Parts: sequence; C-alpha cells; structure tokens
Amino acid sequence: MMNYALYILSVLVWGTTWIAIAIQSHYATPAVAVFWRMSVAFLVLWGALAATGKLKKIDAQDHLFCVLQGATVFSLNFICFYSAVDVVNSGQESVIFSTAIFFNALNAWIFFRQKPAPRFFPAAAFGIIGIVTLFWRDLHSADFDQAHLLGILQCLLGTYLFSLGNMISARHQRKGLDVLGTSCYAMGYGALLTFVIVILTGEDLFPAMRAGLLAPVLYLAIFGSVIAFTAYFALIGRIGPANAAYATLLFPLVALTLSTFIEGFHWTGNTIAGVICILAGNAVLFTRPGWRPRRRRPT
Repeated sequence: MMNYALYILSVLVWGTTWIAIAIQSHYATPAVAVFWRMSVAFLVLWGALAATGKLKKIDAQDHLFCVLQGATVFSLNFICFYSAVDVVNSGQESVIFSTAIFFNALNAWIFFRQKPAPRFFPAAAFGIIGIVTLFWRDLHSADFDQAHLLGILQCLLGTYLFSLGNMISARHQRKGLDVLGTSCYAMGYGALLTFVIVILTGEDLFPAMRAGLLAPVLYLAIFGSVIAFTAYFALIGRIGPANAAYATLLFPLVALTLSTFIEGFHWTGNTIAGVICILAGNAVLFTRPGWRPRRRRPT
C-alpha cells in the first residue's frame, strides 16, 4: 500500500510541475529560476529536519556523493529543462522525460548489476507507445530546426542527469542513509552550484519579484522538490530505480487532465488510445506473475 501511495504522490505532484516551470520561465533565466527553487526547498527541508532533530551527520564520502546528487538532480538537469522550455513545449518535455525509465534500467544494470524484471520490457513498451500516441500530433508537426533539436538534446541530457541522481539515491539507501537528510544536503549543494553558475554568467539574481515568479517558486520548491523528491527517492529504495521511473510515463496524463479543465484540451482517439496503453503498462508492471485470487476453502 505504501508503494502505491508514494507512486501516486510522485505522479500527481510532478505531473503539475511542468506547467509551473513554463510559468516561472517567463520571469527569470533558467539558472536564476532553479537557484531560487532549490534555495527555498533546501531552507524548508533543512528547517524541518533541524527543528525535529532528524538531520543526521554523514561522512566526507557521503557528502561527496550528495554533491554529485545535487548537481545531477537539483541543478544541472533542471537548467537543461528550463533552457529548453522556449522551444519544446511542456507536453513534449514530459514525453522526453519519460525516457528516464530506460536510463534508470540501464544505469541500474551498469552500477548495481540489477537486471530488469522480464515484465519491465513489455510494460515500458506499452508506456512509450502510449506517450507517443498521446502527443503524436505535436511530435509530427514539430519544426525540427536547429533550435528545436538543441532543445530536445537538452531535455535528453537533463533526463540522463536525473537518472544518474537516481543511482546516487539508491546508493545512499543501500548504505542505510536517511532519504530526507541526503536530499537536504543534495538540495543545498545543488543551490550552491547553481548560485556559482549565476555569478559566473553575470545573470540578475534578483529579478522582478512578481506573483508569476513567487507562486511557482513556492509550489515547485515545497511540493515539486521537497515532497515529491522525498516520495520518489523513497520509492526507489522500495521497488528499485527502473520500476520507480515508470512514474515518469504518467506525468503527461496529469498535464492533459489539467489542460482539459484549464485550457479546454480536446480528447481525441489518439488521446484515449494512449491512456489505455499507459494503464495497460501499469497493470503489467505491478501485477505479480502467477498471481491468482485466493479460493475460499470449503467448510
């Protein structure tokens, strides 16, 4: 039951962050936007852990891995996605981000010799087919000029960095380190790295503080970073990086649902077929092989 709760929480929160990222990008440069998001997230999580006495000390080697986690999950990957949002719409970004399921499976095999379960491959196939079907019209009509191609490559790079960060989180949990504590340190290091990037590039660290910037920052920091990442990293520890990454295939469904009510998105045959494929992938992934309902013994 806990696995399902963590999975649903990750999908619902992260499925809404793409819209918030698009809004935030209108008011700040990518590095500045990421800096404020991660700084607020770090302060909120650090304050909560410090107040409750749950922020545990870790050794120098673990801090080094937290630095790497901060760079891959809480800094450079987001800068890639924020940089691409001008040429790759939020739906396409979520489609590209769904490739994390393959990167995680590959990296888990490379770093942990953890072969994916046989049902992972048909589940992933159903999911990817569903995602492509959902956004086929956008993908087919996209203008693949140099800028658009660069945006796609940035999204792929950001997704791979995210996957590497997943491996580091799995390493932390295999060592018995606390998810909240390591995430807190990593967020701090991610914010610090992004601050250095902002200073070196000479960007304005204090853009106009309007509601269009502040509201997404608070939402992305507290819900999109502190709550969702904690749930997702905990899920990695419970079911593995490859299976946890399947949540990324459902993000576009959440975005579509929001768009239906907010933007008047029109559901087509492709949309319905895509939803069915993704749900079928979920069923394949989370149904245990050989499972049978229990029969009541005769009395």
